[in-house]
Amino acid sequence: MRRASLLLFEQSTVSTPVIITDDTQAMHFALQLAGQSMYITSPNPRVGCVIVRDSHIIAKGRTQPAGQAHAEAAALSDAQARGIDLRGATAYVTLEPCSHHGRTPPCADALIASGISRVVAAIEDPNPQVSGAGIAKLRAAGIATEVGLLANEAREMNIGFFSRMERGRPWVRMKIAASLDGGTALTNGQSQWITSAAARTDGHAWRARACAILTGIGTVEQDDPQLTVRGIDTPRQPQRIVLDSALQISPQAKVLKGGGSWIVTSASNASREATLMAAGAELIHLPAQEDKVDLQALMRELGRRQINELHVEAGFKLNGSLLRAGVVDELLVYLAPCMLGPAQGMARLPELQALDQRLSFRFHQMQPVGDDVRLLLRLPP
Repeated sequence: MRRASLLLFEQSTVSTPVIITDDTQAMHFALQLAGQSMYITSPNPRVGCVIVRDSHIIAKGRTQPAGQAHAEAAALSDAQARGIDLRGATAYVTLEPCSHHGRTPPCADALIASGISRVVAAIEDPNPQVSGAGIAKLRAAGIATEVGLLANEAREMNIGFFSRMERGRPWVRMKIAASLDGGTALTNGQSQWITSAAARTDGHAWRARACAILTGIGTVEQDDPQLTVRGIDTPRQPQRIVLDSALQISPQAKVLKGGGSWIVTSASNASREATLMAAGAELIHLPAQEDKVDLQALMRELGRRQINELHVEAGFKLNGSLLRAGVVDELLVYLAPCMLGPAQGMARLPELQALDQRLSFRFHQMQPVGDDVRLLLRLPP
């Protein structure tokens, strides 16, 4: 989303009403609303809804924190609070309205009761409890309903939610800060700071949108990170996770401060576990594979725990293990305009005997950030 477009929408709904000329423009506004809920909805998807009549937006809403109003309900409440009759209006929503009772009532039922005559949904909900049932309910009630407008953009907004619903595991984004020659730290371990302050702030925004942040015991022992979001206005901190196969973590590690961190291990040590639990940590025991935690099992467990987006900030060893296990979906790489010479690399991968064995990605986004360049890379479909 472009910030300029978001400001245009915010200003238009407060002062001079914007004229809606077509469905695509209205859905763009709904997507911008969804983006305003980026940091608050987990484990629910980020959804926006605008209601239009006579070419004007007459109500709007976005998903609130889990257990509170969905976007459609928020938009309907907005209209009700201002005494607006919604008969004959069109609702544009970035995800199919839900049709089941969860923590909140079905949005499809609320739309039907409102008297709205048309609903345009960007994409079908991947949740098996919905998955077309909301659309069917609206159509059965005589509401003209369409699906598929700006579907790619709507899926990107909730790429982790789609991953969890369709694959049973989170969308895994691996963040790396590196020099032009691929160095992430000097051979003595020094890495602060390769990239600029602007890149580090941008990285915290990506942390904030994730449900959880994962690192390894090597990074904890070397850097003692907090793994918290800083410098970004966010109402919640992502879940902190440490992968510690042998249960080596110190109870004094900063990542444990405040309690609630998850330590994932394949070891068993009653006394150490008791000490760590006393420090507020939760132990997650998973099976081992080659004396390390089974990473496929880890992703399934995180999916079960409703983690949509997993943000990885680890060292080259764990990065390599995750890549070799085939569980990484996306690389978030900040490249600084410098060279380090002999240094720790991005990931420890096995030596190849032929180029056709290489792990290939495709460029998804490229963006200057401060003095650096941010690359978003994905595996080919």
